[in-house]
Amino acid sequence: MAGIALQTFRMPLLVRHIRPLGMILLWLLAVLMPRESPAEDGTGEQIYRQRCASCHGAAGEGTSEDYPRALTGDRSVAQLSRLIAKTMPEDDPGTCVGAEADKVAAYIHEAFYSKTAQARNAPARIELSRLTVRQYRNAVADVIASFRPVGDWDERRGLLGQYYKSRRLRGGDPALERIDPEPRFDFGEGTPDAEKLEADQFSIRWEGSVLAPETGEYEFIIHTTHATRLWVNDNNFNRPLIDALVKSSGETEHRASLFLLGGRAYPLRLEFSKAKQGVDDSKKNQTKPPPVRASIVLEWKLPHQVAEVIPQYRLSPSKLAETYVVQTAFPPDDRSVGYDRGTSVSKAWDQATTGAAIEVADYVVTHLGELTKARDGSSDRLDRLREFCGRFAERAFRRPLTDEQRSLYIDRQFEGIGEKDPEAAVKRVVLLVLKSPRFLYREIGDVPDAYDIASRISFGLWDSIPDQPLLDAAGAGNLGSREQVAAQAERMVKDLRTRSKLREFFLQWLKVDQVPDVGKDPERFSGFDGAIATDLRTSLDLFLEDVIWGETSDFRRILTADELYLNGRLAKYYGADLPSESSFKKVAFEPGERAGILSHPYLMATFAYTSTTSPIHRGVFLARSVLGRSLRPPPEAASPLPPDLHPSLSTRERTVLQTSPAACITCHGMINPLGFPLEHFDAVGRYRSEENGKPVDATGTYQTRGGETVTFNGARELAAFLASSEETHDALVEQLFHHLVQQPIRAFGPQTATDLRHSFAGNGYSIRRLCAEIVASSALTARTGKP
Repeated sequence: MAGIALQTFRMPLLVRHIRPLGMILLWLLAVLMPRESPAEDGTGEQIYRQRCASCHGAAGEGTSEDYPRALTGDRSVAQLSRLIAKTMPEDDPGTCVGAEADKVAAYIHEAFYSKTAQARNAPARIELSRLTVRQYRNAVADVIASFRPVGDWDERRGLLGQYYKSRRLRGGDPALERIDPEPRFDFGEGTPDAEKLEADQFSIRWEGSVLAPETGEYEFIIHTTHATRLWVNDNNFNRPLIDALVKSSGETEHRASLFLLGGRAYPLRLEFSKAKQGVDDSKKNQTKPPPVRASIVLEWKLPHQVAEVIPQYRLSPSKLAETYVVQTAFPPDDRSVGYDRGTSVSKAWDQATTGAAIEVADYVVTHLGELTKARDGSSDRLDRLREFCGRFAERAFRRPLTDEQRSLYIDRQFEGIGEKDPEAAVKRVVLLVLKSPRFLYREIGDVPDAYDIASRISFGLWDSIPDQPLLDAAGAGNLGSREQVAAQAERMVKDLRTRSKLREFFLQWLKVDQVPDVGKDPERFSGFDGAIATDLRTSLDLFLEDVIWGETSDFRRILTADELYLNGRLAKYYGADLPSESSFKKVAFEPGERAGILSHPYLMATFAYTSTTSPIHRGVFLARSVLGRSLRPPPEAASPLPPDLHPSLSTRERTVLQTSPAACITCHGMINPLGFPLEHFDAVGRYRSEENGKPVDATGTYQTRGGETVTFNGARELAAFLASSEETHDALVEQLFHHLVQQPIRAFGPQTATDLRHSFAGNGYSIRRLCAEIVASSALTARTGKP
């Protein structure tokens, strides 16, 4: 017993000595014996959890300030694998290669990185949204406009000029009537027409409409030494914008500003009088006074640009009705996702809608007779006012009123005060309607009815309310199929409001919507000034309008066309053959070298520094906008290498030198080779074959999402690739969808983007048809994402 007891007592001591020894042996075996790599016996998920999750999060969501961004993007599996092999893990790059990199790349791509994975993990839905600032202003303008005559912006261009023999414009028929192209005249000491008008005394009235291309503050400027007046957006001619009918001697310039909505034509009247100011000697047979020179020029200054003569293509001799423009300031909309969204409501926005509603109510009451056709004191005036209020509410709500709504919004507001103070009742209706969620919000219900579909079409194309034909189609049940919606969209896409919205999109797509500063070093680029920059922007405008609204509307021409719109001033600066006073003309300029917007001087000047080009800026534009690639901001800001530090290097060589570090090349390996093919065009967009005495190297490459490496030399080869690339088409479809619909494209079904790209190709890459298809594909979708 004693022996057994002793043995039992000693066993724990032995175990205590054996355990440490065993652990040491096991550790030695683990270190010294060969082991299989995770790539051989581990899945991509296991590798990710072992080596990546601590920094990037279990689902790629990011974990700290050092890794805050989610692992999402648009690289293919092969591209991800190469990136991982080259740069990951960050503390020991190059240790996850080969099969390991392939496995973990495939897992990341499938689990959370790709667009498909993102759509699966966080399904998008059509969001309840308020009106954006643009939509609010346009909607109010069109509600008011529905009570005024509808004008037509026809094909004629210029202003109707009526020329009178006397210095007064009242009474009698004009001695001469004609359409003048632009409000820029120098009559010298003579007369507009020697047979019909005397040189010492005549007057002129120009009338028509002026089209504002964008929303903002417009400054109108008249240059003349004689009497003049100007009205803009005033049908009754009660409030001259500029009144210099009686003016001080020596005054030659008159200015005034006006806030206008883009995509709308406004009535314009300009009056001019040449005579002996302040003296009426018409009844005296006196000797004629000595000859006096006479001239007049009407300019405008668009938002953030320099003054220019109002061009002919922005003028029409047709006189359209005035447009009510809300003047209340609104806070800007959220554009963090690349397009305007109305998904958040702030106190400032709510206050702005209240201020705007009061402003509109005051305007309606001031113009009540014109809008309602109800005369003061007439027996049916009260009935007409109630009828007006009902129509006002229906137009604002984009649908007929129910009995309950009519009682709330109309009848109750007239009870008690309608007969005593009908103007107060009208004001109450307007305030109540414009503060109602039925006006301010969209996408309220889960399943759209016919009137919701009508609103989706009109807000998609016009950023405004449906017109009467569209409401009639909704009421008749003619918006239930894709074909019916497409037919309405085809009709509406020709409207000026669609033109404005598409213009805005392409300026955003080209990253010039904010009117960039394109100032250049005057020593290197003498003569490049604000007037040249404004002309270049006009040139770009004309080019886009020509392509979009031309016969085919072929998007590929935006990238491949070899024509430019030049006037005399631009032709002189860029070396084209045009008379110095020439207006804008389409010119085949440097054929074989230029390629649409890729080489347009305005874009080349925008994506350049003050004294040198910038392959980086140009490459980023091509990668993000044209190809739709996701690029993360650089880890830290870096200034370009000054040319003076490396005077013997070309811009391309300096760019390669600056971006060669491993931290840069991940993105610049794609950016730089896209920007280099545009190096034939200097910082103001002039063609060059040499830089610093060296031939320009304009070769470049691009690795597609499918892993194919494409090479090109110069702008035209790059343009040919981009015009035919499905990546370019996908990017355009998605970005245009977001701009028109202002909802995530994924909310309308996983196949929507692909289907739209196929129809885009099937329709010959027509931009106009794509707009109609986008509206047709989105209008019938429920908020659940299903038709």
